[in-house]
Amino acid sequence: MHLASLLLAPGPDFLTRAVPEAALVFGGLAGDVHHGLSRKADARTPWHKRGTEIANTRQVSLVSLEELALVAEGLGVAEVDPAHLGANLVLAGAPELTATPPGTRLLFPSGATLFVTEANPPCRQPGRKLAAAHGRADTSRADTSRADLEFAFVQAARGRRGLVALVEREGTIRADDALRVLPPTRG
Repeated sequence: MHLASLLLAPGPDFLTRAVPEAALVFGGLAGDVHHGLSRKADARTPWHKRGTEIANTRQVSLVSLEELALVAEGLGVAEVDPAHLGANLVLAGAPELTATPPGTRLLFPSGATLFVTEANPPCRQPGRKLAAAHGRADTSRADTSRADLEFAFVQAARGRRGLVALVEREGTIRADDALRVLPPTRG
């Protein structure tokens, strides 16, 4: 498995841009909107009151090229651009990335290490971005977006949305880095 591309989301729109390398620091990727040791509780954490400050276990978002191809096929679109998902790391050679168990460590050549916290459940926000990006060919209609993709994405991406992780060890990571996978330890 290797890092096919490295993306940063510098602003609140969660759209990412490719960079050749980045600093993986405690809290996430330096300069990324997801960076931080804590975050506000949201719909993903219904056991906490929305807005409550909690530990950020979603510092880095990972997706797989192979899984994205299956999502695109399920949606009937040519491709799913990881930038529309707010993804940070796009991996190649990881056809079942989302099935990676929590507690798995991903080690980069620099020594930087990610600790997988959970599978990333699909939601409608990326679906809205996909709907806008995959407009209809008939531009004579007032609404040229593929509005159906907002909800269809959630179904098509179930079990294929990738992972979220936190930074266990800092270091520089680069596009094309090979990753070493350490399964969770059993105690």
